[in-house]
Amino acid sequence: MDDPTGIVKPAMNPYETVFMSGTASGLVLLFGLFALLWLASLAVRDASLVDRFWGAAFVALAWWYAVLGGVPRPLAARVLLGLVTAWGLRLSLYLTWRNWGRGEDYRYAEMRRRHGARFGLISLGTVFLLQAVLAWVIAMPLYAGLALGVPQPGRAGLLWLGLAAWLVGFGFEAVGDAQLARHRAEPSRRGTVLDTGLWRYTRHPNYFGDALAWWGHWLVAASLGAGWTVFAPLLMTFLLMRVSGVTLLERKLVDTRPAYRDYAARTNAFFPGPPRPS
Repeated sequence: MDDPTGIVKPAMNPYETVFMSGTASGLVLLFGLFALLWLASLAVRDASLVDRFWGAAFVALAWWYAVLGGVPRPLAARVLLGLVTAWGLRLSLYLTWRNWGRGEDYRYAEMRRRHGARFGLISLGTVFLLQAVLAWVIAMPLYAGLALGVPQPGRAGLLWLGLAAWLVGFGFEAVGDAQLARHRAEPSRRGTVLDTGLWRYTRHPNYFGDALAWWGHWLVAASLGAGWTVFAPLLMTFLLMRVSGVTLLERKLVDTRPAYRDYAARTNAFFPGPPRPS
């Protein structure tokens, strides 16, 4: 239909149309899922549920984006979908198993004590919807790769480099978690510092592995033209190193375990490296 004003409007770029509608639908999906999770947390009085769902949220989003992308999908897109699914399901299942019956995490318990009756409503924005937004931003390589991605000439090597990075990162994360769980399960080691295995070379092999796995996701997505989403693994790495990961946990460990100071003096905080002399 002609514009009655007589002004000829340029056609909307189909790429922009799909991009805007696709990312918007992903954010709506996450808001809905995290809102339901918030309601569940009110029922059981445990905001820690949000941590257990973190990995699964990326799985749900990845599969939604894959649906938007349609079929057939290029090899790199199928690899990306598989990697994210394996990473997210392992993380959510592990955190659910580890925290089963342990009550609310100390971070949320402190917030609940500080805010009292208002905590329920406050947690919706500062915990649940905030994590939904963070997950949406971090998952941008998944959208660009799964919903829009097209194999780029000369970039096939990024697929294999990303797969290698993911395998190393996933291994660090899974093995590090397993070693820590085994250490905590032995009564004779309760309260001691784990400084063997991967923990001999980095104080947080699971966080390092988590970050590296996301760099792997990004590299695979970059082979599909999503290199511009490099801000996503950068944000994930920053959060793990400076916000919710290393910095927050170390503050507690230094205060509660005197031996941790000596361990920290000889062991890298994040990136693996040979131990320093005591």
